[in-house]
Amino acid sequence: MAKRVTMQQIADAAGVSKFAVSRALTGKPGVSEHTREMIVRTAGQLGYFRTEPKRYPGETQISTEMKPEAERQGTILILFPNIRSQNRASLYWGPVFDGISERLNEKGMDILTLTEPSSDRMFSVLNPEAISGVITVGTISTSVLLEIYRLRIPLVMVDHEDPAIYADSVFTDNMKCMKELVLMLVGKGYRRFQFAGQLPDAASFRERWLGYRMVLEEKQLEGEQQEGLLGPEYDQIRRSIAEMELEDIPEVIVCANDHTAVIVIQALQSRGIQVPERCAVTGFDNTQTDEPILASVHINKENLGTRAVDQLLWRIKHLDEPYERKLIYSELIIRDEYNASIL
Repeated sequence: MAKRVTMQQIADAAGVSKFAVSRALTGKPGVSEHTREMIVRTAGQLGYFRTEPKRYPGETQISTEMKPEAERQGTILILFPNIRSQNRASLYWGPVFDGISERLNEKGMDILTLTEPSSDRMFSVLNPEAISGVITVGTISTSVLLEIYRLRIPLVMVDHEDPAIYADSVFTDNMKCMKELVLMLVGKGYRRFQFAGQLPDAASFRERWLGYRMVLEEKQLEGEQQEGLLGPEYDQIRRSIAEMELEDIPEVIVCANDHTAVIVIQALQSRGIQVPERCAVTGFDNTQTDEPILASVHINKENLGTRAVDQLLWRIKHLDEPYERKLIYSELIIRDEYNASIL
């Protein structure tokens, strides 16, 4: 049996004192929220919580251990992040939620929708015995995910993963789809590329970036990436384009999603640069159809939600099976009207 990870090991890895680790993992005051989140994440990455999955840091025994699967009957909790752009009104996340709710309705299961609470003690106000499983939609904090994990509640994450958490996840096959998009651009003769997107923002964005980079390396089209185009804020992307020398404007800017593509197009047009004739722009997600986006990837967002429910229902019946990461392929969309204008 592997030795339990110690607080000193966590302190060494996180670059903080053992005292700070103790305060953070027991939920006591004395460390900032940022430091606490960093310590909790580091502890999870080292396997601190996995060695004792039914115990909460600082406690000897949890008082709300879940019942065996055969006895579980309750509500499915749908958890949204406390982020303005990731909610049910979103062009991306709204359809994902619709897919979740429609499938659960088909199964005759009750739904509880909750925005991520500011405190990690979410189940101090929710009865975990009444929750059959949890589906998270988008980026959820490590501390809240650990609150779910410690109670052994079946969990599926849509479009998010956390190195501190061991759980099922459902993603678009971002890397493969982005590689297909960039290979299409290379096939059309583009040679000077830039990437734009908020890379720290989501696992999906990082995977799209990796798919983009892989094609450029394979085709030996290495170029100097403009760091400002990688965020982390959209204003930084706008400024980067505004300050770029004209000769540095690439032939095509590959964007992490359609929303970023629209911001890039507006920034280019504000400088009088014709899109797509002088600089083409591609997106991902296919949420913006009225903009001159040369190509995008159409994600069946409802299907992401449906598959998350299917995975959760399977997980409830197979608690001890290895965790799974589902990848769903999506369709490359090429806008013929914009391609014709540059041929």
